[in-house]
Amino acid sequence: MSTVTGTTTGAGPVRLTGTAHTTLHPATEARITGGFWAARRRTNAEVSIPQGPAKLEEAGNLANLRAAADGKGTFTGDFQFQDSDVHKWLEAASWQLADNPSDTQLAADVRELTSLLAAAQEDDGYLQTFYQVKHPELRWRELGWGHELYCAGHLVQAAVAHHRATGRRELLDVAVRFAALIDSVFGPDKEIDGIDGHPEIETALVELYRETGERRWLDLASYFVDRRGHGVLNSGVDRGHDLDPGQAYWQDHVPVREARTVAGHAVRQLYLLAGATDLAAETGDPELRAAMERLWQAMVETKTYLTGGVGSRYEGEAFGDPYELPPDRAYAETCAAIASVQWSWRMALLTGEAKYSDLVERTLFNGFLSGVALDGDRWLYVNPLQVREDYDARPGDQAARRTPWFRCACCPPNVMRLLASLPHYVASGDAEGAQLHQYATGLYAAGGGTVRVETDYPWSGRISVTVEEAPADRDWTLSLRLPSWCREFAVMLPDGAAPAESGDGWVRVRHRWSAGDTVVLDLAMAPRITHPDPRTDAVRGCVAIERGPLVHCLEGVDQEAGVRLDDVTLSPAASLTADARPDLLGGVTVVTAEGRRRSDGSSVRLTAVPYHAWANREEGAMRVWIPTS
Repeated sequence: MSTVTGTTTGAGPVRLTGTAHTTLHPATEARITGGFWAARRRTNAEVSIPQGPAKLEEAGNLANLRAAADGKGTFTGDFQFQDSDVHKWLEAASWQLADNPSDTQLAADVRELTSLLAAAQEDDGYLQTFYQVKHPELRWRELGWGHELYCAGHLVQAAVAHHRATGRRELLDVAVRFAALIDSVFGPDKEIDGIDGHPEIETALVELYRETGERRWLDLASYFVDRRGHGVLNSGVDRGHDLDPGQAYWQDHVPVREARTVAGHAVRQLYLLAGATDLAAETGDPELRAAMERLWQAMVETKTYLTGGVGSRYEGEAFGDPYELPPDRAYAETCAAIASVQWSWRMALLTGEAKYSDLVERTLFNGFLSGVALDGDRWLYVNPLQVREDYDARPGDQAARRTPWFRCACCPPNVMRLLASLPHYVASGDAEGAQLHQYATGLYAAGGGTVRVETDYPWSGRISVTVEEAPADRDWTLSLRLPSWCREFAVMLPDGAAPAESGDGWVRVRHRWSAGDTVVLDLAMAPRITHPDPRTDAVRGCVAIERGPLVHCLEGVDQEAGVRLDDVTLSPAASLTADARPDLLGGVTVVTAEGRRRSDGSSVRLTAVPYHAWANREEGAMRVWIPTS
């Protein structure tokens, strides 16, 4: 098999060991070269990531590291986890360097921040500036709110990304020293038999095991996963927090293997489950795998928004009850969408089932992408599905208004790292061939072959896949995910190929391939009306507009003069028309339909834009779910 040339990316955020118990393995090479995602990644590379060091300097994150390094100065910021913003930016920058190793400025910025972290690290390996600079007497004393293991996890993930992208060990050495300290402190017969209030280190430790081959990191991850759920954190009230959030808030109310549904703080929950899935993948633990499948199904069926967003309560940034999905009070934190993508991708690799990549697609195009503006310079922390005409914006980070940065800046560098590593979520392989989970123009090597994809997805449903190389001595299977939203499709096959098999969410073409053989999958992209689950009280009697993988929304700025969104209705039988608008929002397809005013029953033309593109013009009303009467 040939090596993908040009600006390539090799191993991504998940690199399974040779003994992993998964159905699929990530692509060995992946490169997005054009189309929708290439444009968004270009903005990420040229605007979002380069501004990181200046933003971290302005917010005081880097000053904290310097204070820890030289023993002078005070801690800047409101949160114990300020360091994690630095770590996430370093991970994003590392994946970007894998794409473009000739970016000398970015490489210099990474070296500078890596050196700063190394200088700030204490002799025993400890590294968290809040407790080094402000409260050294409280190290490991505030496990509920302290985020020490959470920050360590993001450091490890950044270090693994940097090592995979550059081959350099400076950051990996820092992370391994901190991990070794944690391993010496935490355990059933050690100084602390406990867990962090914010899961994250679990998946990081599994990846450290994959990177280094040291079994102790996998064992430590297993300890943290199985220790959770035994009421370790139920005392809860730490300095600065006047209420005990309850055990479910940080998933300490029931062991992971026994849990029946997702609960508590959404990001915490999904980071934990991503780590548990990594553990199941490497150990083959059937009980843990069954728990992951059960919890994912409960989340999707009862606690996920149409956009793929999760977290329906501002209080505790938490999952709510089943079908508690209010559109106007949706929290749907951008970080939670990212965590959902990370978990579902691991589930897709573990099981080989297409439904997990269906959710990845829905979340990527909608609940995740809405979190960053089209200019790459402004962000949303929360992603509601409705903003009223006379919206009273919450103060601080949680307003449904885009902002250049946040006091709690977890989301921007998190978006950066997912976009920078996105090629690794597209394709996988197994002994029989390659699978395309997402559709993005590019070149992907997996399962012993290499394919080139050309598509204008999501605006067009036509996906052309050309086999560049495949085994010459045997049949080889090319599998294309058939999205669950698609009701009609056609497949064009190369001469001599057997009819495609479709089932279980995959279109499979098995053939003795020659270089240049092409398969074309054509997905019907007619706009459609979507009805909510009738048990979702908040949107009963409403409908939404979708086209392909995109959820659409009404924005006040697009409607006829004098039309208020709280005064319009849409018939479920309304005729929908899709129109390409290259002049709007960087080039989108809008959907129009005839609606009515509640006030007088008169007809009004409604225009719906892709949800991910909302809040990029003037401030105003928006809604996804539209009343039918």
